[in-house]
Amino acid sequence: MKKERRKFTAEFKFKVVLEALRERETLAALAAKFTIHPQQITDWKRAFLEQGDQVFSNPADAKASDTEQQISQLFEQIGILKVENDFLKKKLR
Repeated sequence: MKKERRKFTAEFKFKVVLEALRERETLAALAAKFTIHPQQITDWKRAFLEQGDQVFSNPADAKASDTEQQISQLFEQIGILKVENDFLKKKLR
């Protein structure tokens, strides 16, 4: 029987990394405190130091931002087409 993988939130990872960066406790003590493997803390810490705030961001947030940007572009296009349409209607009269 397989164990289900645990999923950690970005906030949890960030909290663990901050504790590790403070170096008040050993990795083993932090691992026991948060019930995770010490190597996981090391991996998260390395990723954080290399990539900063982008490490734990949710891809869904980025997709939502892209979607919002596309929507605003589409509304802009609609506005332009409406102005052109109104102009052409006036010219036909």
